[in-house]
Amino acid sequence: MITVNCRDVPSIKSSLAVYTSDQIGAVPALKQHEFMLSPVDDEDVNPTEVITAIKMFLASIGCERHFAVIQKNSVITVVSLDGYKLETHPQGKSDQFFSCIHCGHVTQFETIHNNHMKIHYL
Repeated sequence: MITVNCRDVPSIKSSLAVYTSDQIGAVPALKQHEFMLSPVDDEDVNPTEVITAIKMFLASIGCERHFAVIQKNSVITVVSLDGYKLETHPQGKSDQFFSCIHCGHVTQFETIHNNHMKIHYL
C-alpha cells in the first residue's frame, strides 16, 4: 500500500487520486490530506510507477516545474518548490467521487455508482 501526501495540492487531490489509480491499476482511498493506493491483486504497488503517474498529471496541468515528488519508504509527498498554490474554482458536486467498497470502482456519478453496486448482489 502506498500513501500519497497532498497537503501542498489539496485542490487537485481527488483528480490526482483518480488519474494515478487509473494509470497504475490500483484502488484509491481518499483521506483528508492524502490518498492511499492499494493493489488490486497480490502484487505490490510500484512506487516508481506512482511517481511517474503523479509527474505526468502535474505536467498535464502545466505545474510540473512548481512541484517535486518525493518518496520516503511507502509515503510519496507532492511538495511545492516555490510556494506555488494551485487555485481551482469550486465545481459543486462534480468534485465528489463514489467508490465501490467491494472492488474499488470509482465514478463521480451517483447513478452509475448505484447501478455498479447492484452487480455485487446478483
